[in-house]
Amino acid sequence: MDDRFNTIAGWVLFAGIVALGSSIVASEMYHSGRPDQMGYPIEGVEEEGRPGGAAAEQPIAFYLASADLAKGEDVFKKCVACHTIDKGGPNLLGPNLWATLGHPIGQGRGFAFSPALASKGGNWNWENLSDWLKNPKAFAPGTKMTFAGLGNPQDRANVIAFMNSKSDSPLPLPAAPAAAPEAGDAAADQPGTGTDDGPQKSEKEPVPKAPEEAAAAPKAH
Repeated sequence: MDDRFNTIAGWVLFAGIVALGSSIVASEMYHSGRPDQMGYPIEGVEEEGRPGGAAAEQPIAFYLASADLAKGEDVFKKCVACHTIDKGGPNLLGPNLWATLGHPIGQGRGFAFSPALASKGGNWNWENLSDWLKNPKAFAPGTKMTFAGLGNPQDRANVIAFMNSKSDSPLPLPAAPAAAPEAGDAAADQPGTGTDDGPQKSEKEPVPKAPEEAAAAPKAH
């Protein structure tokens, strides 16, 4: 009886030792502490606001200054399932886009535009066409257009320049604005180089006198 009891106790003790050893090994192999940086990096994607991240987007006129019609025609291939752009071309799922720049938004062309776009008012220009192509649903909530948009501003500039060329009277490209200074620009941070809300430097600052000159100067009574 005692031998049987000792055997059982020995096996229980052995099982406990094995379980303890396994837990120690597992804790070393699988560390469950909080990682230093949360999330999973995606290769090829820069984080905005971090060094090397995407710079702030400039006005569309900045990108139009270097627009490439051939590249714009290539970008327009994304649109040919729903649009034609040749003069006299038919409407498809979307309207024919000949001479779009300067034409009233959501009007004419023998096409039934959605109320969301037809109620925008005004004519297509460089800026609002860029906004529309960037995010149609944000530009005209409720639009029937299902295109997700072009996030790259240079792609938008290229395709807008291409669309502008498809007209009897293409509009002259807008003048390119000066690029906005990047954050931390050394020249912009120099005293006296900014507007009146930045650090300023006087042209003629008072020069303190040497100690011997101060002692020799007459004192006012």
